[in-house]
Amino acid sequence: MENSEYLEVFIEESKEHIQSLNDQLLLLENEPNNMATVGEIFRSAHTLKGMAATMGFQDLADLTHKMENVLDAVRNNQLEINSDIIDVIFQAVDQLENMVVDIANGGNGARDVQELVKKLQQIEKNEFNSNEITEDTSNVDVSNNANNNFVNLDEFELAILDQSQEKGFSNFSITIRLNENCLLKAARVYMVFESLEQIGEVIKSNPTVQELEDEKFDLEFTVLLVTEADKNTIEESIMRISEIQSIDIQAFTSEKNNKETSKINEEEPDVNENIQKDIDNSNNNVDKGTNNTNNNASKSISNKTIRVNIDRLDGLMNLFEELVIDRGRLEQISANLKNAELQETVERMTRISGDLQSIILNMRMVPVEQVFNRFPRMVRQLSKDLGKKVNLNIIGAETELDRTVIDEIGDPLVHLIRNSLDHGIEKPDTRKAGGKEETGDLILKAYHSGNHVFIEISDDGAGINRHKVIDKAISNGVITAEESNQMTDEQVYALIMSSGFSTADKISDVSGRGVGLDVVKNTIESLGGSISIQSKEGEGSLFSIQLPLTLSIISVLLVEVEKEKYAIPLSSIIETAIINKNEILNAHNKKVIDFRGKVVPLISLKDVFEVPMTEEDSEFASVVIIRKGDKLAGLIVNKFIGQQEIVLKSLGDYLGDVFGISGATILGDGQVALIIDTNTLIN
Repeated sequence: MENSEYLEVFIEESKEHIQSLNDQLLLLENEPNNMATVGEIFRSAHTLKGMAATMGFQDLADLTHKMENVLDAVRNNQLEINSDIIDVIFQAVDQLENMVVDIANGGNGARDVQELVKKLQQIEKNEFNSNEITEDTSNVDVSNNANNNFVNLDEFELAILDQSQEKGFSNFSITIRLNENCLLKAARVYMVFESLEQIGEVIKSNPTVQELEDEKFDLEFTVLLVTEADKNTIEESIMRISEIQSIDIQAFTSEKNNKETSKINEEEPDVNENIQKDIDNSNNNVDKGTNNTNNNASKSISNKTIRVNIDRLDGLMNLFEELVIDRGRLEQISANLKNAELQETVERMTRISGDLQSIILNMRMVPVEQVFNRFPRMVRQLSKDLGKKVNLNIIGAETELDRTVIDEIGDPLVHLIRNSLDHGIEKPDTRKAGGKEETGDLILKAYHSGNHVFIEISDDGAGINRHKVIDKAISNGVITAEESNQMTDEQVYALIMSSGFSTADKISDVSGRGVGLDVVKNTIESLGGSISIQSKEGEGSLFSIQLPLTLSIISVLLVEVEKEKYAIPLSSIIETAIINKNEILNAHNKKVIDFRGKVVPLISLKDVFEVPMTEEDSEFASVVIIRKGDKLAGLIVNKFIGQQEIVLKSLGDYLGDVFGISGATILGDGQVALIIDTNTLIN
């Protein structure tokens, strides 16, 4: 079977199962006796193993199988879960993730995980606390009891055995003993397997196939065979091989296994069938909802959800952007010609294209859960490394953002969370001495507001020390002592996002390197967003990020400066006003106006962009009031043209650093209008 066409689906679904393993393991650590969670982990591991084996990635399948054995021991109450065991399983999940990444990058997913496998084997045998890691020989079982040789059959094997009995096949446990003078044991084993494969299917061996090939057994081994042949036929087939001392063939039945199989079949369809369905469905890019354990719901989802490559959506968006430009051109022609039929047609096309635009934008929307999912595991590890107790609470993970924004926002959030853990939340003894609970609270929250999404990271830690920030900023030359006296708390807190700024007393792996928050600020502002900080010393801090829903098509106010047209994003505008130039005042050598009781500085776009004078000065000025956080400014323009939806186009690398400009757009009449970066102008 050619698997290359299924590789993309395999990689995507593997990532989903690995994320599920991470999430469920964190739940299991908090509720170690929750067998439902253990079952969810087992199912994800088992499906991942089956998919990897089907695709031929044996290292990935083998490691998952070892992890699966540990989970099976927990399910059967043979092993009690604890934090140390969870740590080892997390290490296994990390290695699985590395293998999947390697496969996605064109590799074969091979990794050296021998030490990790030994740990898992020790855990399975309840020997994890021993001083030395011992080689696993627990699979070597020379007992004549057929059922005792295979007490750890997994769901896949049990399902096959159960179905074989339903179809009239027989299940046999065959114990074969070689002569004591047998020199090439592996060769004899190979011949036995070849012979058995002619009359049936070998489901499992004890010891494992790898151990048999490496001759890591004495003289005896057992195989589990599904066949239509009887005992005599099996015996005749094997005894043709030389150096076989004895054969013991027993019917394989296990009441416990049969009960488990029945239970599994009620909860979940046959694994073979599931894997084949995955591959069949991938031809049509059908996403079958792997995290849903309800079969009916899964079927419903698979009928309504299609897995689409993001590049195709980008291509669709680019085509629609061209359509938006032509729509604007048609609207302008219609307005000029004033033809009733043409106007009616254009209005209908505008409505339809508006609906189409909404559908395309929604197709690109992705829950921020995709980013948030990585943080519980990260917080768990960092809190251990820092010796702190932290409870992470995620709110609003279903909030949706454009895929482009999702791809960029992950790293800034990592920086902010690491900052809260290292600088914000105190160690347990410090919190206790301050009258707080030993466990600190870290809240990650996302929600919609208008055309924006807000993401907040808050903690109940030590907060920001205003005086410490000011002292550091003065010593770094960021501000002067005189300026610090005039600054509000929020202005002081914003200083920690200056380049190279850090208040850490010592350098650590988590913080104190003088980088981080300046990168956060730059990344967020490059996405058209903003970040603000609130804090109260001794009580905690709040970092609030404001992001646009999408970056491709935005609503703007078109304005004219002399004969040139500019676009100002509506998301930054508070209101527009026409003022008499006599109302313009001077303060600190800057032009300002009194806007609703606030002193608002004025910025002349003609001066900023050095637009040549073409018209005589009027006694009135058109002003656009814009906002960034708590800061206001007024942009002086010549004329308001009107509101319009435009396509944001990049200026490219050559013009990418033009001051005050974030991009350009093509208007309906073919003119190019520059899009103003209001955040830069306010700064």
